Amino acid sequence: MADDVTRDAAAASAAGAAPAAWATQGSRHRRGGAGSPWERFGWVMAAVWLVFLGYPLMALLRSDAPQAWIVTGWVGLGAFVVVYVAGFVNGMSFGGGGLTTPAKPIQWAAFAGMIVCAALVVPSVGGTALGFLPFIMSFASYGLTRLAHWITMTASVIVTASVVFLMPNGMNYLSILAIIALLGVVNTVSTTLIIRSAEAEELGLELATSEGREAVARDVHDLVGHSLTVVSLKAQLVRRLMDTDPERAKAELADIESLTAEAIAGVRATVAGVRSAALIEQLASCRDALQSADVVMRVEGDAGALSPAQSLTASWILREATTNVLRHAGASTVTVRIAPGSLAVIDDGGGYTGGEGNGVRGMRERATTGGAAFAVRAGASGGTHVEVTW
Repeated sequence: MADDVTRDAAAASAAGAAPAAWATQGSRHRRGGAGSPWERFGWVMAAVWLVFLGYPLMALLRSDAPQAWIVTGWVGLGAFVVVYVAGFVNGMSFGGGGLTTPAKPIQWAAFAGMIVCAALVVPSVGGTALGFLPFIMSFASYGLTRLAHWITMTASVIVTASVVFLMPNGMNYLSILAIIALLGVVNTVSTTLIIRSAEAEELGLELATSEGREAVARDVHDLVGHSLTVVSLKAQLVRRLMDTDPERAKAELADIESLTAEAIAGVRATVAGVRSAALIEQLASCRDALQSADVVMRVEGDAGALSPAQSLTASWILREATTNVLRHAGASTVTVRIAPGSLAVIDDGGGYTGGEGNGVRGMRERATTGGAAFAVRAGASGGTHVEVTW
């Protein structure tokens, strides 16, 4: 009878000792914050599986061992329940660590306590105490380290095999050996998948962070690069006008102050991730900037021909294209053509040489991010032709 009870206990324990519960440890912060129902009542999952320790309990009730060992067995069984549930709650709710994070000392203490408690029950129930092993194996696999998992699994198989092949009537526990070996495989596979999933999630987070930094850097480059180019041109103009036309020089200085304030606000908004620029506003800004350099800007088409999403991408590309004209083109005229699904910026300057600096790469990246195709080439009659189409 005791042998049948032992086999049933091991099978039931192996079926649900703790893997599912400990497997959720790495995701507890995603599914619920402090005080969530999962953290308040997660201990119930640990307590549910303890029903299978009823088999060692029944073996204690039927035990004919000396009274002292029976009392010790009861103490060990009760302590095992307390330590197991406490260790589970610590891992679920208070960051006990394990598996995907370093295990804290309290988890190691709980693990050692479970082994000691199980050992105290052995003299009074014999082989039935093997029913504790699935709990201990799962705790090591999901609550401690990979090394602890391998050592505990190997030790459990060796101990059970020794009982089966070396103890009298040991073959009665052969099914337990098979179950423990199967549980070791299950724990190994599931913990490997959990660790790989955590690593993939961490890699994804690092990639997203890197992409976010690149986006912010691109935004800041476009904003500051454009504004500083215009400020430089206006400062040169002020230097020429200071003696001949002081009033206009004062007006240009006021423009410089306004541009600087706009650039600072733009950088702050970009870092905060809330910047948006309407194309019609960008057209006016670029017209003023080009006018400061004695470059005429003509607009063909209506800014309303583009959707809000297209308008945002077009605004950034128009800004960068204007900056490139001011820095490199030496143009006298810039034509901006707007049509449904397209924006083109054409100048009559020195012409496109085929090289791609930060500005052209930035425009290409913005077009790709906005779901558009980007092209830059030399114009048919000289100059540069920049075009983005959706």
